[in-house]
Amino acid sequence: MTRRPRLVATDLDGTLLGSDGRVSRRTAEAVARVEAAGVPVVIVTGRPPRWLSTIATQLDHRGIAVCANGAVIWDLHTDSMVESDPLAPDVLRDVTSRLRAELGEASFAVEYGDSFTHEATYPVRWEQPNPHVTVGALAELLAQPAVKLLMRHPTYGPDELLSAAEAILGDSVTLTHSSSDGLLEISTAGVTKASGLARVAASHGIGAEDVLAFGDMPNDLPMFAWAGHSVAMANAHPAVLDAADELTASNAEDGVAVYLEMLFP
Repeated sequence: MTRRPRLVATDLDGTLLGSDGRVSRRTAEAVARVEAAGVPVVIVTGRPPRWLSTIATQLDHRGIAVCANGAVIWDLHTDSMVESDPLAPDVLRDVTSRLRAELGEASFAVEYGDSFTHEATYPVRWEQPNPHVTVGALAELLAQPAVKLLMRHPTYGPDELLSAAEAILGDSVTLTHSSSDGLLEISTAGVTKASGLARVAASHGIGAEDVLAFGDMPNDLPMFAWAGHSVAMANAHPAVLDAADELTASNAEDGVAVYLEMLFP
């Protein structure tokens, strides 16, 4: 990119965050320099809001975050929701029924934003107990709106699982993944990182052509397609590398900071 953007959007895991899951000093300084120049930096992540408090502290509680792959707009300064676009219970029931009928070993979890509930058969990837996490029967999971539905499958890889689910569900919901194992992320139809970012950009009076986006996984592809300029991390998924306008160093090498320092020295 040869000119400064009017807004910078960045994914977190595998992108802005280092291999230790933290914002490095160099990256925090680069983000601060961008915002000091009057350019908003928007976090665009698959993470739920409750996973952002530590990141917000590391970034000095600046700006807005697009969470849950676009389903939630979150104010990092006030730690509060601006708007959300959840999956309705009837959609949750229809989607899980169709997926389980075709992919019998599937197990499900729902992300509400401030809490997470999963079936007993759903493998979790964190130490127990967790005060925000509960276990419940499928009917209980689907009884209220959720910002994201998640499905795990023990034998499918992530790309294979995404293709299988797309064949079953079509465009009735938004399907994506951001992992290296069989985990599928499901949102309301039309809700993506791009849709959430577009709303935030519009609130600043900024068009897509003036947005610079960083990412590394397939859930970043809609954002890459929408933004005026996209930059993939060296560690990115092959589909993201193919879609990007440019490449930068890996997240472990502060690739976002490396790129931003050229535009905001």
